[in-house]
Amino acid sequence: MTQKVAIITAAGSGMGAATARELAARGYQLALLSPSGSAEKLAGELGGIGMKGSVTEMADLEALVSQTMERFGRIDAVVNNTGHPTTGDLLDIPDDGWVDGMNLVLMNVIRMARLVTPVMLSQGGGAFVNISTFSAFEPSASFPVSSTFRAALASFTKLYTNRYAADNIRMNNVLPGFIDSYEVDDATLKTIPMGRPGTVAEIAKTVAFLLSDDAGYITGQNLRVDGGITRSV
Repeated sequence: MTQKVAIITAAGSGMGAATARELAARGYQLALLSPSGSAEKLAGELGGIGMKGSVTEMADLEALVSQTMERFGRIDAVVNNTGHPTTGDLLDIPDDGWVDGMNLVLMNVIRMARLVTPVMLSQGGGAFVNISTFSAFEPSASFPVSSTFRAALASFTKLYTNRYAADNIRMNNVLPGFIDSYEVDDATLKTIPMGRPGTVAEIAKTVAFLLSDDAGYITGQNLRVDGGITRSV
């Protein structure tokens, strides 16, 4: 059987690195990107490709896809992970903060879809998972830029899957709550019904499931992995 190949962005640490390790354990070949260069080190450990670059730079995404195809000849999965957009009081955030946020959490997915969809069409299928946030549907004043553009990402995901589901290309969003890749204060913990932050391993396993054939009939969905913090039905 041909080994599956996955691209993961922001893969040098946190949820991205945990996902890389999880997919490697499941037999995937990997192509990893991060702005710090730490993805290169992790890729060396896992036997994949590592690149230093940003999801906001089209040239970096093009190079990542090109090198993946040159090395492996296929792309079965893409995990669009990113850092966090700027925060601040709603009307105090300047225009460039909003534009940067759009490029970081929405345009990165659109651009990657443009680059990889033709590859997946030629192969007969593939899967995308976008790491979003619980505040996509319950907007938080603490994360105004992220909340706004992650909601837009949900709309793009639905439009994309309506267009490409019949071609066996799936796209889903994972919506983490507060995760242990950063410190979560006691006041925040009290708002989480499970009383603890999620783990990067829990996010990684959820991503791996959505990429797998076991999730073959799941597409266009926004899966909350937040310990119950969102209250809406």
